[in-house]
Amino acid sequence: MAVIGVLREPTPPTWWQANRHKVYGTAGLLIGYMIGSHFPGATDQQPQHPRPGHSTPAPSTPGHQPTETARG
Repeated sequence: MAVIGVLREPTPPTWWQANRHKVYGTAGLLIGYMIGSHFPGATDQQPQHPRPGHSTPAPSTPGHQPTETARG
């Protein structure tokens, strides 16, 4: 009877083969951050100023002005 094949464990991957996706992902995020925040053509973010709110509700009928009644 002849030997057809020999089973052996595959060689473990090198550090680069096991971690290159992490290196590329981190480098891509870092480069994207640098381009997005430090590129000379990037627009500056303007702070949003609060708008003044209404202190009284709007009249329910158009053209109607609420009047105060005098008590005496």
